[in-house]
Amino acid sequence: MNKYKRLLSNTLVFAIGTFSSKVLSFLLVPLLSHALAPAEFSITNMIVDMGNLLLPVVTLGISNSIIRFGLEKSVRKSDVYATGFATILAGFLLLLVLQPILVPTLTPVMEIMEIEPQYVSQYMMYLIAFVTVSSLRSLNSQFTRARGMVRLFAVDGILSTFTTVLFSCLYIMVFHLGVVGYISAIITSDALSTLFLLAATKNYRYLRFRGLDLSVAKAMLKYSIPMVPNTIFWWITNISNRFLIAGMMGQDYAGLYVAAYKVPSLIVLVSGIFMDAWQMSAVTETKGRNRFFTKVFTAYYALMFMAASGIILFSKVITQILVADEYYRSWQYIPLLVISTVFTCLVNFLGSIYMMEKKSMHSLGTAIVGAVINIALNIWWIPLMGVNGSVLAMVVCYLVVFVIRMIDTHKYVQMNVSYLRLVINTALLTAQAFIMLYEVPLWVLWEILFTAAMLALNMKEILESVRKILRRPGKAARA
Repeated sequence: MNKYKRLLSNTLVFAIGTFSSKVLSFLLVPLLSHALAPAEFSITNMIVDMGNLLLPVVTLGISNSIIRFGLEKSVRKSDVYATGFATILAGFLLLLVLQPILVPTLTPVMEIMEIEPQYVSQYMMYLIAFVTVSSLRSLNSQFTRARGMVRLFAVDGILSTFTTVLFSCLYIMVFHLGVVGYISAIITSDALSTLFLLAATKNYRYLRFRGLDLSVAKAMLKYSIPMVPNTIFWWITNISNRFLIAGMMGQDYAGLYVAAYKVPSLIVLVSGIFMDAWQMSAVTETKGRNRFFTKVFTAYYALMFMAASGIILFSKVITQILVADEYYRSWQYIPLLVISTVFTCLVNFLGSIYMMEKKSMHSLGTAIVGAVINIALNIWWIPLMGVNGSVLAMVVCYLVVFVIRMIDTHKYVQMNVSYLRLVINTALLTAQAFIMLYEVPLWVLWEILFTAAMLALNMKEILESVRKILRRPGKAARA
C-alpha cells in the first residue's frame, strides 16, 4: 500500500469511528435535558469541562508524547508505555494530596468558566475519578494508535460512546442518580474502554519498569510539558471570544455567536478526522518527506478552501435548517467565522511538523502569540464592530499564527507551496464573505461565480491526489 492510500485508509477508519460516535453522543442531549433539572444539567457540564481542563495539567500532557514517541521505530514501546503510566500514576497521587487546596487555587479559572466553586468541592472525588480513568483510557487508546491498530482504535471510540449512552440511561433513568449518575456513566464507560483495550491489545505487556530508558522518559516529558500551557492558551483563544462578547455586548449576542459557530465547526470535524490519520503518516513516512508534505498540504488546503466557499454560499440556507428562527440572524457571523476556521485547520496541519520534530516549545510560542493577539483585538474591535469585530479578531489571530508557522516550519520541511495560490484563495474567500455580509446587488450570482472560481482553482490538486491514490504499486514507489 503506498503512503497516499495508507493515509486515505486511516482517514476513512477514523471517520467511521468519529461520525458513529457523534451520532450516539447526540442521543445524550434529549436524555439529559429531560432527566435532569437545568441546575443539574449545568453542574454536569461544569464537572466535565473542569475535568477536561485538568486532564492535560495532571498528566503533564503525556498523551501527546505517547502518540509521538510510540510511532518512532527507534524507541522501545515498553519505555513509552511505562513512562506514560508512571506519569499518570504520579499525577493521580498528586491530585489526591492537593485536593484540599485545589478548589481555591482554581477559583480564577472557574470564574472565567462561570462555575460555582462549591459545586467543584461537592463533587471533587468524582472529578478526581473522572480525570484518572479518562487519562488511563487516553494512555491505552493513544498507545493502540501508536502501535498501528487504527481499526481497533476506531472500534473502541464507537463502543465507548455506546456504553456512555447505555450507562447514562441506566444510572439516570433507572437509578435516578442525577449528576452523580451522568459522571459515573462516563467513568464506567472509560473504565470499560480501558479494560477492552488492555484485553484486545495486550498493552499491559509493555508495562515494564526494569531496564527503563530514562533518557526516553526525559525526552517524553520535555516534549509533553510545554504542550500543557499550549493547550491552555489555545483553550483561551477559542473560548475568550464568547466571554468577551457576553461581557461587552450581552448574553444574547454571545448566544448568536455560539449558534453561528456550529456551522463552520463542520469543517473542524472533518479536519480533525484527517489530522488523526495525518499525524501517523507525518511521523512514519520518511521517504520523500518534502514532496509528500507538499502534495498532502496542497490537496488539504485546496479541499478546505472549496468547502469553505460552499459553506459561505449556502450559509443562510444552512442556518435556516440548523437553528431556530430567533437565531437566524446569526448567519451574518458565519462568513468570517468560516475564514477563521480554514486558517485554524491550516495552523493545525503545520503543528504536525512541530510534533514530528518534537518542537513543542515552538508550538507553545505561537499559541501565546495567537492568544495575545486575539484578546487584544477583541477588546479593541468589539466596541467598534460588534460580534463581527470579535470574529475578525480571530481571523487575524489565526492568519498571523499561520504565517509565523509557515516561515518557522520551513526549517524542518521544505514544502514547495504556491504562495500565490494561497493568496488568491484567501482573496476569493474574503470577497465572498464581504459580498454575503453586505448583500451587494446580485449577491447570489456573485457568490455562485466566486464558488465556481474557487472550484476551478483547486480541483486540479484534488484530482492529482486521487490519481496518486489509484496509482499502481510499481508507479507509487516513484511518488
